[in-house]
Amino acid sequence: MTPKYKRIVLKLSGEALKDVSNGEPLDSSILRNLALELKELHSLGVQICLVVGGGNIFRGLGGAQNGVDRTTGDYMGMLATVINGLALMNSLESVGVPVRVQTAIPMERVAEPFILRRAIRHLEKGRIVIFVAGTGNPYFSTDTTASLRASEVQADCILKATKVDGIYDKDPNKYAGAVKYENISYIEALEKRLAVMDSTAFSMCMDNKLPIIVFNMNRAGNIKRAVMGETIGTLVS
Repeated sequence: MTPKYKRIVLKLSGEALKDVSNGEPLDSSILRNLALELKELHSLGVQICLVVGGGNIFRGLGGAQNGVDRTTGDYMGMLATVINGLALMNSLESVGVPVRVQTAIPMERVAEPFILRRAIRHLEKGRIVIFVAGTGNPYFSTDTTASLRASEVQADCILKATKVDGIYDKDPNKYAGAVKYENISYIEALEKRLAVMDSTAFSMCMDNKLPIIVFNMNRAGNIKRAVMGETIGTLVS
């Protein structure tokens, strides 16, 4: 079986790593299961980049609503993504997958600085690359980071892992009649203000003709299905 997408950026939310049973920011079983899924994908020769959010620890927008200066809050959120990136690195290394963490905010004792050519070289050498600390700038989300890094490394697609099985016209958890899109254009997603990725991220993907697959990460094997080209979730193109 030949993967449809050879080089991918997998966008994970910080909340996806959270232990909902006790409120702890990181769930070891989720991390291990994710590492095993990525190991299987890695064994097929797929070049994998990860971009992870920090919302399980701190979210800049949430901080701003509670009196934290927006710029300061965004930097706090970027540091939260570093913690999540190191946790993912540890889980991947524990199952024998080579991995490197690259950060947009220099912290040489913790991770490599983001250097595009070095990141591409890691991918060519068969290493998973985890991008942390967002773009290194406040006011930009990790969705925008995923779009930017995917464009820079010339990825074939972005896989956006969520808690629902695609994009709906309204929140399926609140509205029983919510309708799921199998395929949707960038323009339509922007015009309808579908809150899956922010407008900056959508626009960047549209400008660079970068497809986005939105799918449910809680179903085992879905990452592989998406990469193999099975019809899964919603395709934005």
